[in-house]
Amino acid sequence: METRRPMNQRPLPLNTVPSLKSDESDTFIDLNRLTAIALRRSRVVAVCVLLCFLLGGLYLLFATPVYTSQTQILLDENLSKYAEEAPSPQSAQQADTQLSSAVEILKSGELALRVTDAENLGENETVLNPPQSLMSMVKGAVKSVTGLFGSRPEISEAAARNGKRETAAAYIQQGLTVERVARSSVVAVSYKSTDPKLAATITRAYANAYLTDQLNANFDATERASVWLQERLTDLGQRAQAASLEAEKFKAENGLTSTRGELMSEQQLSDLNSQLIVAQADSASASARYNQFQSIIDQGAENAVNNATISSNQTDNSVIQDLRTRYLAVSKREQAVTQNFSADHPQAVSLRAEKTELAGQIFRELQQITGSYRNEMEVAKSREASLRKSIEGVVGNNSQANRSLVQLRGLEQRATALKTLYESYLGRFEEAAQQRSFPIAKARIISDAGVPVSPSSPKRTMVLALSIVLGFMLGAVIAGLQEFRERFFRLEEDVRSVLGHKSLGYLPLIGKKTVSMWSKTRERLSKPEADKAGKPPEADMPLTRMTRIAVDAPRSAFAETLRNAKLASDVILQGRPNRVIGVVSALPGEGKSTIAANFAGLLAASGKRTLLIDADIRNPAISRMISPAPKTGLVEAVLGEEDWTAGLRVDPQTRLAILPIAPREHLYHTNELLASQGMETLIANARKNFDYVIVDLAPLAPVIDAKAFSPFADGFLMVIEWGKTPARLVRDVLNSDPQFNAKILGVMLNKTDMDELGKYSDFGAAEKYRKSYESYYIEKPLKA
Repeated sequence: METRRPMNQRPLPLNTVPSLKSDESDTFIDLNRLTAIALRRSRVVAVCVLLCFLLGGLYLLFATPVYTSQTQILLDENLSKYAEEAPSPQSAQQADTQLSSAVEILKSGELALRVTDAENLGENETVLNPPQSLMSMVKGAVKSVTGLFGSRPEISEAAARNGKRETAAAYIQQGLTVERVARSSVVAVSYKSTDPKLAATITRAYANAYLTDQLNANFDATERASVWLQERLTDLGQRAQAASLEAEKFKAENGLTSTRGELMSEQQLSDLNSQLIVAQADSASASARYNQFQSIIDQGAENAVNNATISSNQTDNSVIQDLRTRYLAVSKREQAVTQNFSADHPQAVSLRAEKTELAGQIFRELQQITGSYRNEMEVAKSREASLRKSIEGVVGNNSQANRSLVQLRGLEQRATALKTLYESYLGRFEEAAQQRSFPIAKARIISDAGVPVSPSSPKRTMVLALSIVLGFMLGAVIAGLQEFRERFFRLEEDVRSVLGHKSLGYLPLIGKKTVSMWSKTRERLSKPEADKAGKPPEADMPLTRMTRIAVDAPRSAFAETLRNAKLASDVILQGRPNRVIGVVSALPGEGKSTIAANFAGLLAASGKRTLLIDADIRNPAISRMISPAPKTGLVEAVLGEEDWTAGLRVDPQTRLAILPIAPREHLYHTNELLASQGMETLIANARKNFDYVIVDLAPLAPVIDAKAFSPFADGFLMVIEWGKTPARLVRDVLNSDPQFNAKILGVMLNKTDMDELGKYSDFGAAEKYRKSYESYYIEKPLKA
């Protein structure tokens, strides 16, 4: 008796294969992946580049050529250095401000009107009617339509002429470009026009208008300054004269005599103050010296010797320095004798006595110097007190004169200030009067505007190059979006990494022409046998050609993948002589029915007793392929209405038995039908009579029929459509039922575009070498 494994246990670990792809998560940029993306999206990028290139060519074909003429104006303060005084140096911020002001003046509407009047551009049709863009044409059409519904007032000839003048000025402002050249003091003025001569004319007119504007502005400013200065000079002259007369009158009334511009009492007081300052300085200096020496004496004879170092500029201390030098020498000798012998050594005692004598001499010398500084300090303080007493007497006698002098000084200062201001304004007036006679602008033209010989726009090379670049960018964006939306199964590695199941290989996308060619080849090969049997090759063939690919083309890649599925099933289900294998998919339309029929046909062609059951009751695709339509089948056998063998159809070529589904209405609870006792009995009987029972089941996502049939199956083959079935959907469907997921024998990627497959793999992957396998897969007709 066969032993069954638990349903939640995987039969063998072979159906879960670890990924062999190297872990490259630690790399910053995966060059292999980027190269693969570039190759598989190269068509999109190429189409975008070609489209943008064509659009650029169309633009160049219909675009109106525009010509640009340019002149350069240098703003130079040194041009007026011979007519004016040397100006103060400008800071970088001031220079930038001046250049910005010049740019705005050139862009101003006033200068545009001057150029319009100078060149009579108000009557120039090229300026008044420039080529319009599509948006401008639409706006003009809207304005013309709206103008039909309103009444226009009559415009005089002068107003119309002025309107053209302002319109022309506005248009030339739009075509004008003014900018600073790098960080220099040069301003570049350029004008764009469809007429090269007009562009040069307007550019020259702008340069000349700017220079004229500078001259006029300087002249007007100087003229206004001269008039204002003349008025101020007359007023200041009268006020300065009146202030001087008032000061002289006050001096005479108060008897304020002076010599050398000062009062006698002020001169005496000034001399006494000077002497007092000197006396205070002498007193402070003497006091400081006395205090310094007194502090040394107060410390005693021993400390006085140690602090007897006094600056030579304070006193003649050569005696003290000599005594201190001798003291230090004796101390050093006494210390050496004491260390070498002892403190009681006669020489050490003699040296200490000599040290004491020298210290006494130094102290007495310091006492003499301190006494002399004390006498000097007392003399300085006495002189300072005498000078203070004299100053107090002079100040008391001169107080009244000082009060009068304060008022006099105020009057004299006012008169002096008015006189100084008058002289300043007089100098500025003379300077302004001279500047009016110098017609010099602080700017000059360093590059004259020439007539352009080639259009400045559109630039053909730049437009085409930009079109190609934009095409690449657009293609890269579209390719990136496509890659971002790539959430499908493309490689066997995707099956292993996302689902954790064994990948059984790729089933190529096969067209109707290929199927027809293989079928005709098979018909030609089997025709002699059919003639012997007395019937045509297609007689009693229950299925269509699409379900016989593995039989008609046994050496194709399609058949090889199905053989791999058979081998995997045999390995995983070894020990089970009679095997029930379900074929499922996640979504409808993935080709599971075709794969189930081909897989069953391949097993039958290999000599195995094989039964193909169409268990997709709601959408029996295999049963619809059978002609003529069956009258009894799976449903009747499960319900017990007919014997299950009554509905079998047999392929005479491969001896494949097929149990279809007869057309029947009112089948709602199909999952209960597949999980019923009748289905269990049918599968048990099929096991007894067949080596393989291949069951085509409904998709997993829409219905639960396949999960209901799961207890009767030994394993399932999963069919996923290449590049269309979302990976997350399949993963969620399988993970929702772990028991069903445990019975998955392997996964096949159906409808694979073998030409595109290699573009999704990295360098060195097996998919890159599919072309080299073709010699093993091509179906060659055999010789008769």
